[in-house]
Amino acid sequence: MANMVKAVAVLRTAPLAAAAALLVAGCSLAPDYKVPPSPVAAQYRTTGPWVSAKPGDQLNRDGWWSMYDDAQLGDLEKQLLEHNTDLEAAYAHYQQAQAFVTEVSADLYPSVTLNPSLFRQRQSATRPLRTGGPDYYNAITLGGAVNYDVDLWGRVRDSVQAGKDEALATQADLASVQLSLQVQLADSYVQLRGLDQQTALLRQTVVAFTKALQLTQALHGGGIVAGLDVERAKTQLSSAQSQLSQTLAQRALLEHAIAVLVGASASEFTLPESTANLPLPAIPVGVPSVLLQRRPDIAAAERRVAEANAKIGVARAAYFPSLTLTAQGGLQSSAYASFFSAPNFFWAVGPQLAQYIFDGGFRRGQLEAAKAATSEAGARYRGVVLTAFQQVEDNLSLLADLGTALQQQKDAAAAAERALSLALTQYKQGAVGYLDVVTAQTAALDAEVSAIQIQTRQLSANVQLIRAVGGGWSTDQLQQAAMAPALVAEADEKAPQNAGK
Repeated sequence: MANMVKAVAVLRTAPLAAAAALLVAGCSLAPDYKVPPSPVAAQYRTTGPWVSAKPGDQLNRDGWWSMYDDAQLGDLEKQLLEHNTDLEAAYAHYQQAQAFVTEVSADLYPSVTLNPSLFRQRQSATRPLRTGGPDYYNAITLGGAVNYDVDLWGRVRDSVQAGKDEALATQADLASVQLSLQVQLADSYVQLRGLDQQTALLRQTVVAFTKALQLTQALHGGGIVAGLDVERAKTQLSSAQSQLSQTLAQRALLEHAIAVLVGASASEFTLPESTANLPLPAIPVGVPSVLLQRRPDIAAAERRVAEANAKIGVARAAYFPSLTLTAQGGLQSSAYASFFSAPNFFWAVGPQLAQYIFDGGFRRGQLEAAKAATSEAGARYRGVVLTAFQQVEDNLSLLADLGTALQQQKDAAAAAERALSLALTQYKQGAVGYLDVVTAQTAALDAEVSAIQIQTRQLSANVQLIRAVGGGWSTDQLQQAAMAPALVAEADEKAPQNAGK
């Protein structure tokens, strides 16, 4: 009974010792975190009629593609969110990061173990230095232990913070993957529709060239023109048919790529042809400083700088002693009878202090590596920011210059069409040779194909501008996740297949 009283007294003082240790454990050895500086211009150099007059507007995160007013594109984007394998993989990686936060956070709390054991043992009769005792005996133990590593120097807290930063970066990666896939799908769809327009044009051209060949053959049969004109007409027709076949082949490849994006088999997936023009919507670009809050890849890079900074604190804490508070206790006996009695009770309680004396430079190497990793992450962050500004400027320039080029090309196509009409009329009258008709046909076809291609490139630049400005994403989502991770995890569990939404 006296031993039990002493144990209770020690256990009563243990919380006081733990509280004192927790008071000491209020520091962090990580440097004060600052976002790496990067050059940010006051405004973009290139402007044009495609930039919204309200730069503070935000794109619709869950449906920015609706601006293109195409129901087929909207259905494909929904299928992508539900079935794309790359998006599923990115979501699984995000779940791993969330689980790692739970793993490292466990070190903030004591560990409790229960160790029951029940043995029947035989003691060797010839064991060295044996001093008696029975040959056969029972060994019954019902014990447990509580261990708590006191976070004196912030090692655990910095590890948890680094894990949280990595989880936020991974969440931003998920958003970045989703946006990239959505833009890739929209861009492929825009290009496919451009090929549909080229296909329709080439089919009309084949019909027109077939009629021109029939006209030439009729004139040749009447002895009005030479056989050279017939061969030239055949060449033009065969060339147009070849262009049509090549265009259909390009369309098939884009159709297969879209099938993979939406998680469908390319062997079973088809998209009907459509020649409807897609609108060119205005994209709210804003100012360069806003871009830092709207690009998920920038947010991911910035959080990884914060993660690397926190790991410096972990490396520094390794230089200092570690303190572990331990309490053990239980019952131990060789007999089942009266097992739960006071004489069978045992306990042990006390702190354990550990300090490295010599490690051959291991900890110094870890600290230097952590500092270098922070510098690397900072440089990568600045690189991502500069690339983001470049992508916005690139697509703004393309939109502005291609808009002018499209109008010029349409004028050229109209002039070429008029020239072809005049050449055919004069040829029927015998005023010009068929070589003039061939030249006019080639110029007209090339001009119209170029107009379609420029229009497609302009729409593609418009889609890429959406990606460059971050779609409808915002760093507010990461802030919400940081403040309420449980709500985020609950939402993820309810809709695992719609992780990108």
